[in-house]
Amino acid sequence: MHRTMKTPRHSAHALARLGLIGLGCLAFGTVQAQDLLSQIDFTGYARSGIGNTAGGGDQACFRANGAGAKYRLGNECETYAELGLGATLYEEGDKSFYFNSMVGYFSNQVNDSEDTDVSLRQLYVQGNNVVDALPGASLWAGKRFYRRHDVHINDFFYWDSTGPGGGIENIDVGTGKLHLAWMRATGSDDTEYPDADNRISNDTLDLRWSDIPVNPDGTLVLGYNYGRAQLSDAQEAYYGDSEAERGHMFTLQHEQSNWFGGSNKLALQYATDGIINAGSGQGRMNAGLTADVPGGEMWRVINHGNVWLAPDKLDLLYAAIYEDKRFDDDSGATWISAGVLPTYYWTNNLSTALELGHDYIDPENGDDSRRLTKLTLAQQWSAGVGGFARPVIRAFVTYADWNGDAFQADRTSRSIDAGAAGDAIDIDDNDGLTFGLQMDVWW
Repeated sequence: MHRTMKTPRHSAHALARLGLIGLGCLAFGTVQAQDLLSQIDFTGYARSGIGNTAGGGDQACFRANGAGAKYRLGNECETYAELGLGATLYEEGDKSFYFNSMVGYFSNQVNDSEDTDVSLRQLYVQGNNVVDALPGASLWAGKRFYRRHDVHINDFFYWDSTGPGGGIENIDVGTGKLHLAWMRATGSDDTEYPDADNRISNDTLDLRWSDIPVNPDGTLVLGYNYGRAQLSDAQEAYYGDSEAERGHMFTLQHEQSNWFGGSNKLALQYATDGIINAGSGQGRMNAGLTADVPGGEMWRVINHGNVWLAPDKLDLLYAAIYEDKRFDDDSGATWISAGVLPTYYWTNNLSTALELGHDYIDPENGDDSRRLTKLTLAQQWSAGVGGFARPVIRAFVTYADWNGDAFQADRTSRSIDAGAAGDAIDIDDNDGLTFGLQMDVWW
């Protein structure tokens, strides 16, 4: 005879108590998790989209051969993202320690499951007011984006010693603030000593004096970057006294706020040898070194900013760049670039943007000069008004033309950068048209 088992009354009460305790723990854990999440800073940047080239083929991107950058609007052919997490881990009075991290993602917009390059862009700790003798200063160590300066409309980073490092910043010196950093850009050489891909450690000492008042709403920044390859005795004997082992960069920058509703930066730079070899002259020591890298020097003048031409209706981003690089082997060039990006705002969320950019390159060795002009029209839906309002979704059409054939017979660059253009541009083309959709966001 089967009998139905019944739970004793006291067991039922025990189960109820356990259930209430479980619910309480779950609720407490949820509150704790929400409290923890509220203390985490989630930051990032991303862009992605889809585009084609008129006449067939994937989206091409147009960059002049030898130019330090390309104008961005409707001219980015990749998916890229930077996702960061940070939090204050200790706080007592005015002293605190902040941890920050960032991972970068890059893919070529080929398909859904394509391989993605992942890189650790930032990972550092910053201690604020932890040096008692220097109130207001911040001590830091790790890998970080260090006090970067760039031209927004063509993404040209002209002062950027980013990488692993450490230092102290925001030291109050009465007039302005002092910032000291030791940075590293480690790379490899291509020589036979002692074997291929031998590690080379390149260090940069970055000194800056900022926030020097010179006029109403205007300040100066003075900077000196010294770079040197840290070679072993055997490497030193192999490379000899190469000029590429070291380099200097001096920067004078005027920063103006309240500039017709926006801001303006004017930078003057002079740099030598290892800081400009095989790189864009950012103030970071070159990450590679070979025995035959020439010495040289660079002069640069940059002016860029944004203004409101009609408040909340029409704004303008602009840039002008003059760069002259001269090397002992005549491999340098003069690069002149100018661009404007006016945007008209129909509503708080709907705008029309027009970007015009021109690059001119005159090689030092006497080769024919190169030029590229790029024009983009974009209809945009954004979170508010202003050239930096994000997120934004845009539909665009881009046209570019250049002098001479696009590529050499072996499909290396002649007038335009082969890596940026892809297979949609033929060797003897001298113009191109693309169209597509893109999203752009930061937070």
